[in-house]
Amino acid sequence: MPVNQWFDATALGVLGLLIGSFLNVVIYRLPLMLEAQWKAESAEIAGQELPEAETFNLLVPRSRCPKCQHAIAWYENMPVLSYLFLRGRCSACKAPISLRYPLVELASGALFFYCGWTWGVSPSALLWGLFSATLVTLTLIDWDTTLLPDDITLPLLWAGLIAAALHWTSPSLPDALWGAVAGYMSLWLVYWGFKLVTGKEGMGFGDFKLYAALGAWFGWQALVPIILMASVIGAAVGIAMKFASSLREGGYVPFGPFLAGAGLTAMIFGSDAMLRAVGL
Repeated sequence: MPVNQWFDATALGVLGLLIGSFLNVVIYRLPLMLEAQWKAESAEIAGQELPEAETFNLLVPRSRCPKCQHAIAWYENMPVLSYLFLRGRCSACKAPISLRYPLVELASGALFFYCGWTWGVSPSALLWGLFSATLVTLTLIDWDTTLLPDDITLPLLWAGLIAAALHWTSPSLPDALWGAVAGYMSLWLVYWGFKLVTGKEGMGFGDFKLYAALGAWFGWQALVPIILMASVIGAAVGIAMKFASSLREGGYVPFGPFLAGAGLTAMIFGSDAMLRAVGL
């Protein structure tokens, strides 16, 4: 194997580990920030005043142990290594640290490593690495809260269109544009058709925007294999969770994680391989 290829992939992988550490912050804090924003807007409409709250965003305050509020030092926040050094426990109160944190870091590092291996240290590798990190973030936020925040899906959509316009991704700008339009409108029509027939909402508007973003990144030609793979895997997981009695209240399984997973599959294997995987 070429030494340069290993070097490029490793360099991007280390960057991915660092970004993965930040993703953990986004996954935890962004839903809380949105909830606080909605409460403030509701109070303003109702003419009420909320007590002044402590500054809370993606940077402030410093990360703390949820159990004892111990402020996490920089050397306790190194991706993966700190978790291993601390043996998965808070240094102050010895409460267990969720395994999710190092797994997110490892997933981000592995995806960036793949991008570095495939595209070298280049704008394309960074672009696809950030695309991957965004999908990891959306997957876990949606799984935890059933939300796909506009703060993430809309920039992802615009990034896909801009990348196509600059020829940094494979679809032409018209293919990317129509991919975004078809992605949004197809799920929008499914949503309203299901609601008219059943009176229930089968998915959220965030799913439309995420599917539109994937259409922008891969072009309209990839929409069918992406939705097929997401639907097949989503249905299988939903059935398995039902038999295991692990469905959340209302029997709802968020669709965003499966769309995101299909998007990552399209990046790595291509849409033709996805069609073969679902038997077409």
